[in-house]
Amino acid sequence: MRWDELMTRSGGACEFCGAANGLAAVEVTPADSVLLCDVCLGNNDAPVGHWYCLEGAAWSDVPSVQLAVWHKLGALDDGWATDAREMMYVDPDAMARLLEATQPAIVHHDSNGMPLAHGDTVVLVKDLPVKGAGFTAKRGTAVRNISLVPDNAAHIEGRVEGQRIVILTEFVKRK
Repeated sequence: MRWDELMTRSGGACEFCGAANGLAAVEVTPADSVLLCDVCLGNNDAPVGHWYCLEGAAWSDVPSVQLAVWHKLGALDDGWATDAREMMYVDPDAMARLLEATQPAIVHHDSNGMPLAHGDTVVLVKDLPVKGAGFTAKRGTAVRNISLVPDNAAHIEGRVEGQRIVILTEFVKRK
């Protein structure tokens, strides 16, 4: 967001505490920015009780401010901050952007350390008993059109003998 847009939206004041001096634009996610003063940026020591301003800022109807407040409350080591964060409403789309921006990318690797991609073909490097299906997937079996498990770099999914199974990446090599 451009400087003049941030100044207009915030009324020329810090979007946390309302201070008008030492303002700077801060990127929360690639699509979200807020305007903060030196104290809220952490450039100056915050006076006792300063961060209580976040309780009011949490009620902002601006998703980028909600995200910044939510993030800052999580960084504070005070019981009131934890309670305030748990009580906050954050725009779901904005929260998804924040989580996407802060989540490290999960990369799946085969047994040789080669990166795997959705749709790749892999070959099993050892016999694998398939629990609940009553068969063993034999070494050398090709598994075509794999799917990557999005939240676990050690798992992929694929079809073996007509069954959709989860396979540990340490037991496959990319073909």
